[in-house]
Amino acid sequence: MVRQTTQEVTVSADSIFQPQYSDPEKELYVHAYRIRIANDGAHPVQLLSRSWEVIDATGARRLVEGEGVVGQQPVILPGQFHEYTSWVQFETPIGAMQGTYLMKRQSASPRQGGELFQVEVPRFLHVATEVLN
Repeated sequence: MVRQTTQEVTVSADSIFQPQYSDPEKELYVHAYRIRIANDGAHPVQLLSRSWEVIDATGARRLVEGEGVVGQQPVILPGQFHEYTSWVQFETPIGAMQGTYLMKRQSASPRQGGELFQVEVPRFLHVATEVLN
């Protein structure tokens, strides 16, 4: 598991190869991944959007952007966390992901709105078990 903290928000990521959905003969490698976003600060934060860079073993890159994560724009209270699972597929047995979340820090006064900031998602690897043997 990898972990990185940006502006009092800690993102942890872990990958799990999914052989039951993969087909190496067709160059299809599916991985589930779990993300945990912890608010280490004093004010609530809301995840507004994501921007992922998905990189395969050949160096090919694709960008995945969108609102929230798995259909949600969670508000994370101080000392709490939001965890979700998603999946990704590659044409190579090894790949990586990294990116950012656009977050909004909620201020003590609702009239002030909130501060927008980006949180780094550290690069994490996706490795098919056949590569490890």
